[in-house]
Amino acid sequence: MYKPTIGLEIHAELATRTKMFCDCPNDPLEIEPNVNVCPICLGHPGTLPKANQQAVEWVIKTGLALNCQISHFSKFDRKNYFYPDLPKAYQISQYDQPFCLNGFLNLPSSKKRIGIRRIHLEEDAAKLFHSADGKHSLVDFNRGGVPLMELVTEPDFSSAEEAVEFAQELQLILRYLGVSNADMERGNLRLEANISVAGEGEKLGTKVEIKNLNSFRSVLRAIKFETARQISVLEKGEKIIQETRGWDETEEETFSQRSKEEAHDYRYFPEPDLSPFQIDDGLIEEIKSKIEELPNQKRERFEREFNFSEEKSRVLIENRYLADFFEEAVSELRGMSDKVDIDLIYNYLVSDVRGLETDRDIPLWESKLKPIHLAESVYLIGGAISSAVAKKVLAQAFDSGSSPTEVVESEGLSQISDDREIEQIITSVIDNNQKIWYDYKNGKENALQFIIGQVMKETKGRANPVVVRQLLQKMIE
Repeated sequence: MYKPTIGLEIHAELATRTKMFCDCPNDPLEIEPNVNVCPICLGHPGTLPKANQQAVEWVIKTGLALNCQISHFSKFDRKNYFYPDLPKAYQISQYDQPFCLNGFLNLPSSKKRIGIRRIHLEEDAAKLFHSADGKHSLVDFNRGGVPLMELVTEPDFSSAEEAVEFAQELQLILRYLGVSNADMERGNLRLEANISVAGEGEKLGTKVEIKNLNSFRSVLRAIKFETARQISVLEKGEKIIQETRGWDETEEETFSQRSKEEAHDYRYFPEPDLSPFQIDDGLIEEIKSKIEELPNQKRERFEREFNFSEEKSRVLIENRYLADFFEEAVSELRGMSDKVDIDLIYNYLVSDVRGLETDRDIPLWESKLKPIHLAESVYLIGGAISSAVAKKVLAQAFDSGSSPTEVVESEGLSQISDDREIEQIITSVIDNNQKIWYDYKNGKENALQFIIGQVMKETKGRANPVVVRQLLQKMIE
């Protein structure tokens, strides 16, 4: 019986205004190549780097959120290697004295503790674009020099699912902290997995590194494939080669790239052009005070305060704006009524409002809809409007920011409360649909739904469907 041991190396681009060691803009959305560049990030002789203080503080902030020890003394080092995307032929990184050490993160589902060995700061490399015929490559240096945070876990994962859960929770934390967009599809978050396989009771096997993991799906499938590959090799009596392998998304398999480098291959030495950092307790406390409620804390509070299931909490927590919008809508509704239907707010938000986002192709934060609009709509459902009308006024608020109350009044959308008026409309619908009425009297439930739908259509959603159903049942009796 073989058991995998897995560790992750996660790179996150920090969303600072400027690059790590120069004043060039840090703009991941820039599509024009080589415009956000200067002599410093292009590695011209005689230029000197200047550390981005915000990037340093954000790495410390991340370390504090992940229960790390913050180093009181830290420094940058040169990592020496040659590649076309590295104009200086070295990368300014950190070797033996990173900003953050010995942290941990508990997995949300199992509460299993995953150790974090270190978090350090470095500059990103440029982007390479290869021609289809493979004869030449182009380099875009816009990304070169962007602040890049690298987090290295302990080899504490025993499955691909655990590794993905950790990466997803880290992505949430980075977004909640506001230090990174952490979008994998845009390259803001990049993962590498280290995998070894050994028999029960044996020491750790030979480690293989998997690169090119640019989605959570890739992480899951690559780790599963590589684990199975290594087990197959061992079962044949062969040895695992320590190497770096890539992930082929099309073939869904790993492939050999090169032998795995060791630290001495990079000839690290202290960066002579940057002074070491002395980090005092005052700065650490100041940064800690800026950390707001983190995903795990919000998740636990939602489950406790709103009596939510883990799944309901997860849907809200995975989008900070959505979670904050929900809480503000609840607060607004509490100011309008003593009776607050939490589940109704939740359902309209995650179903109807998210549906409007998809239909309009506009994210909630760019729409005109405000939490008070959602609260007002839910409040009106208590008597003034039907659920069908609520959907309509929510859509108008989403598009124009109109007050639901004003829309209801100006368009005459108030719920019809007079049973006699509803009965007259029902009678008219029955007269025009005699066969459907006959089917309903003979027990066909679908016929009932059709008649209710026609009544709602005639009243433009102003009739209460519950009342319509009751009146129909009374008429058949």
